Amino acid sequence: MLRLIRNIRVLLLPLLHRARAGPLSFVRRFSYKDIKRATDGFGRIVASHSNGAVYKAKFQDGIVAVVKEVRAFPQVKDTFDREVQRLGRLHHRNLVALRGFSAGRKRFLVFEYTENGSLKEHLNDPLKTPLNWKTRMQIATGVAAALEYLHFFCDPPIYHVTINSSNVLLDENFAAKLSDVGLLGSSGNHIAKPHASCSRGCMDQEHKNIIFQLGVLILELITGQSSEKEGADLVQWVQGSIFESSVHKMVDPDLGNDYGSRELRSLLAVAKLCTKIGDKPTFSISHILHYLQRKVEPSII
Repeated sequence: MLRLIRNIRVLLLPLLHRARAGPLSFVRRFSYKDIKRATDGFGRIVASHSNGAVYKAKFQDGIVAVVKEVRAFPQVKDTFDREVQRLGRLHHRNLVALRGFSAGRKRFLVFEYTENGSLKEHLNDPLKTPLNWKTRMQIATGVAAALEYLHFFCDPPIYHVTINSSNVLLDENFAAKLSDVGLLGSSGNHIAKPHASCSRGCMDQEHKNIIFQLGVLILELITGQSSEKEGADLVQWVQGSIFESSVHKMVDPDLGNDYGSRELRSLLAVAKLCTKIGDKPTFSISHILHYLQRKVEPSII
């Protein structure tokens, strides 16, 4: 399966390179006044962090979007433009799409708006409709599909992504949309260096971190718990000695009995493999996606 994906990637990359030769006409440029007007004078704040505020925006043509301020990226125009183009070329149904940017007195990114907010909200807010088992499986599959795209179908591969329930957004059909991808998409406390200068060992470590984070996300989907400290408590549970005897006690009460025991245990086995501390994983994102799509036994992974 992994070899087939690599072969497809080799065939597609020349086409992608040719497509990248011209300007990005589909990434819209907004003026500072456009952004200010759409956010009601920067009054529609939905989040705030060290890299700038995040706003809900409604533009004059009716487009509803999310606007992120970008403060921490190096103040070099060409670098900013290159990263905007890089983000603009990302097209996958499970990634939040870049709709535009502004590079005036302040710099902003304009992303598509997701109607149902974040996965974290649905796991923690008692006023939200609980997610059923099928939807949770689809969310896990969607996130894995987005990661496979970033790793195998982008050139260069994109590893700078943070996977947690806050960064997984849900559209009107509750399909997962991974946000905070790439250097400019980050809303964390720092902006990472581009991976062009990253060693093979560095990239292997990033891959390991991503698989670990995906494992924690799967545990969150199963238990309904949005874990702090990178999922330390959930990881301790799934790797612990009482794991086998406490599986059904840890399942999110909102699910009731709406899940298959065999499917649950198989999914937990995958999460356990993903969050195992030690050497780098002997399986890839593609293997995880293949399991989630085909329901293969985790022993194959």
